[in-house]
Amino acid sequence: MSHYESILSQLYEILGPYTPDGHSLSEDTEFIADLGLDSMKVMQLLLDTEERFDISIPLNIIPDVRTVGHFARCLQQLVDRG
Repeated sequence: MSHYESILSQLYEILGPYTPDGHSLSEDTEFIADLGLDSMKVMQLLLDTEERFDISIPLNIIPDVRTVGHFARCLQQLVDRG
């Protein structure tokens, strides 16, 4: 499993509670259109993700992140920077 796939797999676990019944997650899943996340859920998702990966996610990247795959790539860059 590649580093990206590992991050993506962990991200799927984190997103489990935010995923509506009957929906499955993929790299193309959109946070707002598919998962219906509001600003409070996005902030909780960020906290959960920061805790899981032991990183700090800059808030300025959030407006540009629309899909799970894009978020996983951003996380990979942040994790790789240490």
